[in-house]
Amino acid sequence: MDVTLHIAQDPEADELLGRSPLAALVGMLLDQQVPMEWAFKGPATVAARLGADDLDAHVIAAYDPEAFAALLSAKPAVHRYPGSMAQRIQQLCQYLVEHYDGDASAVWTGAGDGPDLLRRLKDLPGFGTQKAQIFLALLGKQLGVRPDGWREAAGDYGAPQAYRSVADITGPDSLAKVRAHKQEIKAAARAAKSAKPPKSAK
Repeated sequence: MDVTLHIAQDPEADELLGRSPLAALVGMLLDQQVPMEWAFKGPATVAARLGADDLDAHVIAAYDPEAFAALLSAKPAVHRYPGSMAQRIQQLCQYLVEHYDGDASAVWTGAGDGPDLLRRLKDLPGFGTQKAQIFLALLGKQLGVRPDGWREAAGDYGAPQAYRSVADITGPDSLAKVRAHKQEIKAAARAAKSAKPPKSAK
């Protein structure tokens, strides 16, 4: 991996995401309940606080949990919930050390095809189906990882110019489109919830 991403909207953070498989995975892990840019800036912040220019799964997996949580909690915090996210990042790194000798890229370089890669991603701690499909779409669309059937395995996120997720963010304009799509989804969900008739009292 050595590409230029524009997800964090921060040159140093995006440079790390484009060259570090583990940073990209950690950014995807953090991408919940906070703005996308905040989530994907997290790996660079963690690396800097560790005094390194990249993330190392072996180092993070073996880090004292309380100290690692404190590292993420220092202001500005890496996430809205730095303590729980510190635990999730360590669980992810421990899994990578156990199953892939700490090499995050081995998750996809060893995949046979799109469905196999999706399965491997879903096996990662903190990666449900949606997160796995979004990351698979990011791999295919921007990071040059395109095993047979990757678009189909990524579902709606694999469609060209879908503007549904971080996989389609290449700059401020596409970021605005993705954000607008997410707001539409949330608005539709709220409307559907409010349209449900109240449960009758028994």
